[in-house]
Amino acid sequence: MIKDEAAGRSDMPGRRGGIHGWLDGIRSTRTGALTLKIVVGVIGTLMVVGGLIMVPFPGPGWLVVFAGLAVLATEFHWAHKVLEFGKRTLHAWTEWYKRQGWTVRIIVLVVTLAVAGVIVYFGLRTLGFDLIEIARRYV
Repeated sequence: MIKDEAAGRSDMPGRRGGIHGWLDGIRSTRTGALTLKIVVGVIGTLMVVGGLIMVPFPGPGWLVVFAGLAVLATEFHWAHKVLEFGKRTLHAWTEWYKRQGWTVRIIVLVVTLAVAGVIVYFGLRTLGFDLIEIARRYV
C-alpha cells in the first residue's frame, strides 16, 4: 500500500504494458538487449532477403520486405529510416498513378502482366516445364 501511494506521487512514467513492456524488460539487461538485437536482426534479415527473392514472382514479395524492415526497425534506427523512405516512395508512386489517365493505367497494367508472365514462364522453364512447347502440342 505504501509503495502504491509513493508510485502515485512519482513523476516517473509507469511501466508500459503488452509487448512493449515485455521488450523493455528484455532490454533492461545488457545480455537481454544484445540477444534481442541478434534475434531481431536475424529474423528481420531473413524476411527482407526472402521478400526480395519473391519480388519478381507474383505474390507478396514487397509486403514481406516491408514487414521485415518493420521487424528490423524495432531495434535498428537505420531500418526505421529505410522503412520510412520506402513508405514515402510507395505513397508518391500511388499518388502519381491515381493522377494518370486510363491510357497510362492500362499501359502500366499491361507491362506489369507481361513482366509477371515472362517471370512465370522462365521460372517454370527452369523447373523443366516449357509452356510454349506444351501449348504447341495442343494447337
